[in-house]
Amino acid sequence: MKRDLLSKSLAQMGSKAAEPAKAQEDAPRSLKSMSDVLSQVSAQAAQEVEVSEIADSEIADRFKVEDGLEDLIESIRASGQQLPALLRYRRGSGPRYEVVYGRRRIAACRVLGIKVKAYIKEMDQREALVSQALENSARLERSFIEQAIFATRLEEQGFNRVEIGEVLAVDKGTLSKLIGVARDVPNDVIFAIGAAHDAGRRPWLELRRLIKATGAKEILSLVPAKGTPAEKLNATVGALQSTEARQAAPDPAPSPAPLSKLNGTPVAFTARGKRLVVEVSEKKEQGFLEFVEANLEKLYQEWKQRET
Repeated sequence: MKRDLLSKSLAQMGSKAAEPAKAQEDAPRSLKSMSDVLSQVSAQAAQEVEVSEIADSEIADRFKVEDGLEDLIESIRASGQQLPALLRYRRGSGPRYEVVYGRRRIAACRVLGIKVKAYIKEMDQREALVSQALENSARLERSFIEQAIFATRLEEQGFNRVEIGEVLAVDKGTLSKLIGVARDVPNDVIFAIGAAHDAGRRPWLELRRLIKATGAKEILSLVPAKGTPAEKLNATVGALQSTEARQAAPDPAPSPAPLSKLNGTPVAFTARGKRLVVEVSEKKEQGFLEFVEANLEKLYQEWKQRET
């Protein structure tokens, strides 16, 4: 059923890609070819492959295959591997195959010490990535940040944004947010936090905004060492929100200059720049302040005469 869903998705993409004849000529490696690939894969029988012969995918769309692996291990132990993985032939030294999809199934079989049931197909990197994205979209739910990282890696592999939107089943606006977060939040921070399946998109979008707004550099030090990925994400966002609040707070007013006593009197004063402050320490002396205020003009005129 799941292969049927994937086949249907690929066929729909293939029909979209085939509409303009010129586009088909200009992009011979378009997504349309994937429907043929899947048909060929489905037509062959699954083989049993030693896990030691399988290398991991160069571009993974999940952070950790270990999440929930215990349940899958017990399921395969009890009922066997129901869904084959998909492998492609690998060039060079080392393992003979590379996983296209089914990383968790392979990990479970590795723990159980048994061979993996898998389809094997000659595929290029582009075909493998499209198959991986579509099969996993039909079978599991990636977290927002897993989608974001995978989208940027597809873009780095030469996929345009229309193609990425199709294989990830997201609209243009959502794709822009995904790639924006993956570009602006440092990778070491993302992987220190983790997939955060329970967090949704809003904390990641807020984290991106805060990084740009505060210009913070040492963000990795704000990520707690303990806690779930969602807790780590929320704590990091909270720390950056505090930084933003401190940056927005007005500078404290400068402390007033100390007053100097007028010898033998309760009068104190200080002159600072263009400002003169006069103060009396006893209530009965307040009349002096009124006297100074009333005679300021006279004092000024006397000073001016002395200047001339």
